[in-house]
Amino acid sequence: MKRFYLGITLLLPMILSAQSQLTLKNAIDTALKNNYDIQIAKNYVKIAETGNNYGMAGGLPFISANASDNYVSNNTLQKYNTGIETNSTDIIGNNYNAALTANIVLFNGFKVLATKKQLSYLQKQSEIGLNGQIQSTIANVMMKYYDVIRQQALLKITQNSLDVSQKKLEIINVKDKVGMANAAITMQAQSDVNTATQNLTLQQLQINQAKADLLTLINAKSNTTYIFNDSIQIDPNLALDNILQFLQQNPQLQLAEQQIKINEQLLKVASAQKYPSLKLNAAYNLTGYNNNDGYNLFYQNYGPTAGLSLQLPLFNGNVYHTQKSIAKINLYNANLEKESLFSSLKNTVTNKYQTYTTTLNQIESQKQNYDLAQKLVDIVLQNFQHGQANILELKAAQTTYENAAYQLVSFQFNAKMAEIELKQLIYQLSY
Repeated sequence: MKRFYLGITLLLPMILSAQSQLTLKNAIDTALKNNYDIQIAKNYVKIAETGNNYGMAGGLPFISANASDNYVSNNTLQKYNTGIETNSTDIIGNNYNAALTANIVLFNGFKVLATKKQLSYLQKQSEIGLNGQIQSTIANVMMKYYDVIRQQALLKITQNSLDVSQKKLEIINVKDKVGMANAAITMQAQSDVNTATQNLTLQQLQINQAKADLLTLINAKSNTTYIFNDSIQIDPNLALDNILQFLQQNPQLQLAEQQIKINEQLLKVASAQKYPSLKLNAAYNLTGYNNNDGYNLFYQNYGPTAGLSLQLPLFNGNVYHTQKSIAKINLYNANLEKESLFSSLKNTVTNKYQTYTTTLNQIESQKQNYDLAQKLVDIVLQNFQHGQANILELKAAQTTYENAAYQLVSFQFNAKMAEIELKQLIYQLSY
């Protein structure tokens, strides 16, 4: 036996080195680095940044170059009023032209400016979406992390219950040796130990599943054994007035606000179509041809041109008017959606805050119940050892302790979940 313990002592550093402690910060950092949804959201931000420029808005010049050179072989028959006739065959020549053109919009009802603002708002919207995804990821990781902590706390309760059941069985076995216990009591005590052992195994399974869910969420290495040394600490200082005051920072509400701004620009774009459009055009052209026979053997023309083009929209079947009407309705709907969302968020905050405060109050009273239940088990166990309490009284004390302990852990976990959700709603979730 001494050799066994010596071997365990020597192997203990190796066993511990194969494990890695996972803190909440490590878990969140890993998730933010590996989460696929965040990576996708970052790519959307890059797309919006790339597209946010005056070129995409139509405000930069459009320059193009084109050229062609066509070779021909013709047969020509010509009769003049002087009576002279010419008949040429296999006239080889080539016709060529090249042009460099440029045009830029000088005025189109401020459509370019409205489109550029729309692109800027789209970029801002994608950035808000990324921040919201980050907050959502942090919240999910925290919930999974504290679920592991909760399951470990429940494991301790189950272990304590098993310890009491084993102690009870030891006392009964001692009494049985001196003829002070019957077979029924012994079997009942053994059954309690077996049940507590099974519960311990099942609770360990719950812990393993909770850890697996967390590691899957953060995309951590599954071949590493992680240990969790933490407890559920609750922030007791949240105030409803402050939460409602900062509710405008909610990512969903900010996205709705950006959508209103985007729809405002879309309305301006639709309205701009009824105004005249003025463009500046410029070009440099080269045209000519070569022939080996005929009246004109060579011709070439080249030089710059410049001018203005004005387009006046007179009537297009009321398409512009219809598009403007639709844009107005979309803008009105965007405002309604924001108001509806704000009302829903306020209701959610109120309900979550009631859960938060109620659970906090329950925790304080439940701590007293837990302490009393723990002392009760110790007293009844001592009385049972001295024959001043029976097995049913000890069983009832155990049940009271388990219920009080489970309830306390449940209250702590629920209060923490409410705290996380409230902070996520006002974009103040940190770690």
